[in-house]
Amino acid sequence: MDTALLEQQLEETFDHAVVHHGYTNYMRDYELIIYATADPRTGIPPAYLRYLFRYCVEARCETSVAAGTWRESLDDRLLDHENADPDLGGYVWGVKCHAMYPGAEPVRNSKAADRWSKEIGIDFHEVRVETDAHDLTLVFSDLEVSEVPVGYAPFVTD
Repeated sequence: MDTALLEQQLEETFDHAVVHHGYTNYMRDYELIIYATADPRTGIPPAYLRYLFRYCVEARCETSVAAGTWRESLDDRLLDHENADPDLGGYVWGVKCHAMYPGAEPVRNSKAADRWSKEIGIDFHEVRVETDAHDLTLVFSDLEVSEVPVGYAPFVTD
């Protein structure tokens, strides 16, 4: 995959909303489902986009929510955005999306990507995806971006 194309595709994710991320049901590729919106004045309709990180050999997810906030956010009533009690304080988990901020970018001079490239014999890349609640690191070979329909269910099997 061309690094310039990868950078361009990742730039397009900035400040959109991650509505799902995880391995696909066949467990080789990692997908990030993004709800992309534009200023209504542009006339560009919102869309759900699937960023499919192909041949994903490493996927790490760590919270970006501070430990003190976690401590105040353990109550299960914070899982439902509509019914969350504002007096509880803490982080409301039930928002159903996370802002892509500061966003996604390639990791330069990635030792992990170099190691996998040598071991498997194809190019690999490392990307860091930061949201307001998760910090993802993915090592993969290729990225495919496509639109998915509303209601796309990534774990439905036939």
